[in-house]
Amino acid sequence: MNIPAYHEDMSSLHVGALAPHAYFIPHSSREGALSGRRGQSDRMTSLNGTWHFGFYEGLRALPEDIFCDAAVPDTLPVPSVWQNHGYDIQQYTNVRYPIPYDPPHVPAANPCGLYRRSFARPEGEGRFILCFEGADSCLHVWVNGQYAGFSQVSHSPSEFDVTDLLRSGQNELTVLVMKWCFGTYLEDQDKLRTSGLFRDVYLLRRDAACLNDLRVRTPLNEDLTSARVEAELKGIDGIGAEYWLLDGEGKELARGTARDRISIPVDRPRLWNAEDPYLYTLLLRCGGEWITQQVGFREIHINNGVVFLNGRPIKFKGVNRHDSDPVLGPAVGEEQMIRDLRLMKEHNINAIRTSHYPNAPEFLNLCDRYGFYVIAEADLECHGVVTRFGSYDEKEYNLIADDSAFGPAILDRVQRSVKRDINHACVVIWSMGNESGMGVNLDEALKWAKGFDPTRLTHYERASFPPEGRGINGPDLDLYSRMYPSIKEIDEYFEKGEIRKPYVLCEYSHAMGNGPGDLEDYFRCFHRHEGHCGGFIWEWCDHAVRRGTDASGRIIYGYGGDFGEYPHDGNFCMDGLVYPDRRPHTGLKEYKNVIRPARVEEVRPGTVRIWNTLDFTSLKDAVEISCEIRQNGQAVHAWKLDEDLLDIAPHERREISLPLPKDLCGEYALHFAMYSRNDSALVPAGTLLGEDETGRQTYAPPADRPAAPASALRIQQDDWTVTVTGKGFRYIYNKETACFDSLVREGRELLMQPMQMNIWRAPTDNDQYVRPVWEANAYRHAASRGYETLTEQKDGCCMLRTKFAVTAPFVPPIVKGTVQWAVSAGGSIRLSMQARRRENAPVLPRLGWRMFLPADIRAFSYFGFGPLESYMDKHRSSFRYLYRSDVDANHEDYIKPQENGSHYDCCFLQAGPLQVTGDSFSFSISPYTQEELTDKRHNYELHPSGFTVLCLDAAMGGIGSNSCGPALDPKYAVPGHIDFSAELTIA
Repeated sequence: MNIPAYHEDMSSLHVGALAPHAYFIPHSSREGALSGRRGQSDRMTSLNGTWHFGFYEGLRALPEDIFCDAAVPDTLPVPSVWQNHGYDIQQYTNVRYPIPYDPPHVPAANPCGLYRRSFARPEGEGRFILCFEGADSCLHVWVNGQYAGFSQVSHSPSEFDVTDLLRSGQNELTVLVMKWCFGTYLEDQDKLRTSGLFRDVYLLRRDAACLNDLRVRTPLNEDLTSARVEAELKGIDGIGAEYWLLDGEGKELARGTARDRISIPVDRPRLWNAEDPYLYTLLLRCGGEWITQQVGFREIHINNGVVFLNGRPIKFKGVNRHDSDPVLGPAVGEEQMIRDLRLMKEHNINAIRTSHYPNAPEFLNLCDRYGFYVIAEADLECHGVVTRFGSYDEKEYNLIADDSAFGPAILDRVQRSVKRDINHACVVIWSMGNESGMGVNLDEALKWAKGFDPTRLTHYERASFPPEGRGINGPDLDLYSRMYPSIKEIDEYFEKGEIRKPYVLCEYSHAMGNGPGDLEDYFRCFHRHEGHCGGFIWEWCDHAVRRGTDASGRIIYGYGGDFGEYPHDGNFCMDGLVYPDRRPHTGLKEYKNVIRPARVEEVRPGTVRIWNTLDFTSLKDAVEISCEIRQNGQAVHAWKLDEDLLDIAPHERREISLPLPKDLCGEYALHFAMYSRNDSALVPAGTLLGEDETGRQTYAPPADRPAAPASALRIQQDDWTVTVTGKGFRYIYNKETACFDSLVREGRELLMQPMQMNIWRAPTDNDQYVRPVWEANAYRHAASRGYETLTEQKDGCCMLRTKFAVTAPFVPPIVKGTVQWAVSAGGSIRLSMQARRRENAPVLPRLGWRMFLPADIRAFSYFGFGPLESYMDKHRSSFRYLYRSDVDANHEDYIKPQENGSHYDCCFLQAGPLQVTGDSFSFSISPYTQEELTDKRHNYELHPSGFTVLCLDAAMGGIGSNSCGPALDPKYAVPGHIDFSAELTIA
């Protein structure tokens, strides 16, 4: 059969398809419309389910008669993507196009999915509209063998009026979906590339004369005390409309009739915002159809470079979100959407950027209902042009943006995004797309969007990099948007004041693997500048494909390169705040506490200042706060703050006095926990929303450890070792390594392998750019080398003082210093070290010691930042306290193995008979070696070492977000000079 070649025709965007319009579903009854459940509409016939399916490698492989049964020998669920059901292969690329750059052409071997199903013509008369809410990348449609049309734009609805093609009784629907079309050049989003009918398919029965489009506005007066609901109705000539306006409780506020416009005054409206997403309902009856539109009164504008919502400056505490599931791929339903939104609310997130395309239509209804600010982004990304000659070339960025041949397609994508979601209160910003360069096509898109809807803000990040001779201060672009700038760069923007647009980070703090580590710094930066309206973490979830389980039941997740595809970009899609199954990363918990609803700081003993960081809600209406006094690793006193003390307006601060016990003495910390005061739609009352702490407690280990018997020390040494023997212990010190080879206590060997001085860590994803430098300097192969050891007995101790270096093949010594081990008569070991990194050596990953303890040492306790993994720049969700854990629980099981499980700023560690005390050290304890974590690509490939691996660190480098963000701030790096001391006690 001759298939029209529309997929390579840039003038044939949509053939036979209906024009884009606002999204709504008609009902036949008032009750059905007010139910809010589109699936309950008797005018909507779902065509989801099991379809007959045939997979073909290209058009030439299609049978001549695509309508014969042999053409569709298999079955496939709809919605779904065929790669997740064994057809074709998964592919992940970030920037590079998956096909040759040859627009508008795509490979002749263009994989196709042929879908077919039968359905009964619904009862009733009128028009019948066939809707595909998402088809990647394009589709041809036949009804009863007659051609209905063609459409592309994967993430926007494609609708066809099939009234004249239907017959009574059973009807046959055939759909051909192609993997690639010319739209592929405009859909180069950073995600797993999948194909098929991945969103709902259904048939709508409409009246012959019916509402075709609906535009609702909610203008407010200057002091926000009155408003109007203004609605523009299209297509109802001759039938008119009845309307009702209902409040959030269903009370009728107004009713009337209209021809094509509605205007309803509302006195003292309750305004919609993310903290109080109050919705009214506009109910319409147009002929035999009932239609509802949720209405939120809210107004967003810019004044003097600051973003205001409903008259108040706001901050976006946001994330970027894809439609993604490890089993379903992009074919997510309402259950998955609500799961995401509930997690976001539980973690204080108030905003979402729909990266990088319109999300499923129902998702916007949920954001209206549950309260999220949305940057609604068009289905546009052309990033691949920068690699069309192999290496990354920034000069190529504007190629498509300035090519007039692509102009109609780019404008179409923006228009379809805006028109579909125009009536959603949650949408406060229109985004033209992502990473598609800057040129005349984007200028036209911005101009159209601002002209069509001046009530919202406009956004396009690449406009911050205009071609030479062009600025970004034009009237059609409202925001100065950036991705991954350093704090310094943001500060300079406001200091220079050359651009008077509000600053937003549409992407920042790349949440890949163990990270991000710079969230607190960005939070402080946002609040340092009134003109900064916040940002959106990249990104919400790890993108992976669940491929089964291994023999032990561990889930096997696949990412780029696991499917035999080329090109691919590895695990760069594993960059979320949650795992694919939505278990939170420690990074999400870190973000949650950075954006907690209140902050507490000590003013003076017994007095704190509480800052309400919410934008619209008094703190007393949002949270309950409990306080406990923590001293020496215990909670010694606790109470709940009076509600009246929390009567703090949004953005305001208040000093309060605390009822501290009169006999309180010594060092202590005040720990505050914030719980949701009331039930909300997604978060029940009593949910922990944040924690804060003032003061700093110290810790003295209990004196219940038996004192090691003191006795005279016997010291034996040769050219290589020093053996120190006392009552119940025998330690062997290696002069060549400046470490102990053996620690035997009461006949038990504590070191299963010789102790090692350690500068390597399994690189995190955020280490990926410094990792080659570390490896080029052989850091992984570094080991300590003792130059000379001075041994003496002093004050009843054996003093072992060694000048050492950390060396590696082919490079000069990386670190030089002196380490001293003082072994007491009771068997404890006092450790001190002074070390300096070679001046031109790269920053160290860490500096400390590694010990291979017996595998039966599983449980441990510590006083330091916990219970989550913590680092010098990633500990805002952890607090210094006494914790107990075990080796397996301490391992954070990142899908791409890497450094994890460290605990920062500790002063006490107990692991079996080994006790460590010191002013401040970090440690990690794991069943895996750092070599194992370095070498394996997936967590299911990890093999325990057979030991309990303890890394005791004098210094551990920070985490940062350099997988895509700026380099690690030097203040979080391992310092070039270290002066460290600690005490090891073995009983």
